[in-house]
Amino acid sequence: MRRSADAHWDAGWRPKRLHIQMTTYFEEPSITKRVIGSILGQIRREQIPTTLYIGSGSAFDEQIIREFVETYAQDIPDELAELVFVRQNQPGKRMAIGLILRAICRTAADPEDMVIFMDGDALFGDDVLKKTLSMFAHDPELQALTTNEEVICYGPEWISKWLNMRFAQRRLAMQSHALAKRVLTLTGRMSVFRARHILDPKFIRTIEADHLDHWLWGRFRFLSGDDKSTWFRLLSVGAKMTYVPDATVYTIEVITENGLLRMIQNFRRWSGNMLRNGSRAIALGPTRMPFFIWWCVVDQRLAMWTMMVSPVLAVLGSFVAPGYFWNCLIWVLFSRVVLCLFLIGYSRRADMTWPFILYLNQVINASVKIYMIFHLSKQKWSNRGNQSAGGDAGFLDQLRSGFAKFQMVTAVACFLTVMMIFVGLIDVPF
Repeated sequence: MRRSADAHWDAGWRPKRLHIQMTTYFEEPSITKRVIGSILGQIRREQIPTTLYIGSGSAFDEQIIREFVETYAQDIPDELAELVFVRQNQPGKRMAIGLILRAICRTAADPEDMVIFMDGDALFGDDVLKKTLSMFAHDPELQALTTNEEVICYGPEWISKWLNMRFAQRRLAMQSHALAKRVLTLTGRMSVFRARHILDPKFIRTIEADHLDHWLWGRFRFLSGDDKSTWFRLLSVGAKMTYVPDATVYTIEVITENGLLRMIQNFRRWSGNMLRNGSRAIALGPTRMPFFIWWCVVDQRLAMWTMMVSPVLAVLGSFVAPGYFWNCLIWVLFSRVVLCLFLIGYSRRADMTWPFILYLNQVINASVKIYMIFHLSKQKWSNRGNQSAGGDAGFLDQLRSGFAKFQMVTAVACFLTVMMIFVGLIDVPF
């Protein structure tokens, strides 16, 4: 695929126009300059007519970007690179993206134009434009793709190691999913789309006002997870997607708060977005997508329970055989070391802390998912003004929250009962 794509590129193929939509919200100026510089550098080298749309919430970000572009891009002709600011008039990243997409529509963009979705802290690696855009020349049926990610972390060392491990897991999973001509998310850090779907008013409205109708929580709008909304929309229309492992975008993470709390907050956001969209994707059925992809979505909902078997079994089994806990500990260490041997193959270097971080990651993530599956309307996003949704504002919301907690306690109690029967703490006369 790479050889074919490169051949098209070397033969002179280029999209008619590239539209880059980037949202930023009081980003660190040094990060913003590095990001814009990486974009302009590749536009200059590849000579692709490009419009860069900046979705901003204030003049602060706009001034930084305008001054940097006026200085750094003096040698780039106006017809090659155009800068457009779209000031959002309603709060939230989703509305900023929607306004940008409507602005693109007003330019009468060609359906074969390319549209990049990216965040204000995503730094292009070498040849990202060449390696991603050429894939659309190689495969005329391809409608969207996402890229490899690396992390540049300014924060606690263990958080940096955790993120490196998470991205290694992501590479392994993404490459596997892409073989089925679909992926499980079109990552908001950096994804590329063929414009024909992006210009559809239904697609734009999905970004702006995506929601879920839930039997307990009623209708509630999604706060974050715009990348999951774009994925679900394309999945529902049968669009072909892929992952490009040799095109790297660097995620810049600045962590100043408590590392463990930040980890849990990220899990709440990621798991909540996954569970809210997963139920809709499962409902599409295995005939609307490759069976493997459908099963992966189902497996996401099963894995949160199966992951908790080993720690619960270690505790309960110790009541039957006191030495059983150490057997479980040995098994956990052995199995995570083996898993990490695979992950190291998808990383830049080996790290002997990964087996311990991996197990902590799995247990915390599973616990958060079990909580979130019963509290789908509760959303919190520390970025973009520390937004939150689904709070217990009124009596009805408190009643719903109480019933959700009752469901969660009941489900956990049933799970523990099954495990106690399994280890022999409860005798069942069958």
